[in-house]
Amino acid sequence: MLISLTWQRALVFDVIAWVLIGVGSGYWQAKRPLAALRNMGPFTRMGAREYGGARYRKWGRVHLWKDLIPDAGTWFGGLSKRKLPSVENGGRLRFIDECVRAERTHLALIGAIPLFVVWNSPSMFAGNVAFALVGNIPCWMIARYNRARLMNIAAKTSRLA
Repeated sequence: MLISLTWQRALVFDVIAWVLIGVGSGYWQAKRPLAALRNMGPFTRMGAREYGGARYRKWGRVHLWKDLIPDAGTWFGGLSKRKLPSVENGGRLRFIDECVRAERTHLALIGAIPLFVVWNSPSMFAGNVAFALVGNIPCWMIARYNRARLMNIAAKTSRLA
């Protein structure tokens, strides 16, 4: 802890920081052009074992609980990932782009974890780590699962619309 705060003040800082980072990350990703989402980096590149989503279906049972998680994809003018967009709205390719957008947003939130060591005690920091992981890994898994399934369908049909 670099800044000494009472646990109550640290908690207030935590809440404010998570809200600002979450909204900021979501806004920044929502305003990025779709073409920028097609450049896969090391964290968004799909591994060979991920195609089709079988790994997420078998080990994470994502298909059983994914509809229980709220979708903030429409915030800031984005697209809902509850259903495939029409061909006029970009079809499967647009949905894949939106899944990448969701993955990057949730990975950015996980990446913000080290910031919280600055003003939190070890136990409060551990709570923030747990919050970040529990709050973002399921959302990341859903986006990854949906994208893997769609990419598998696209590979089989050679069409993204």
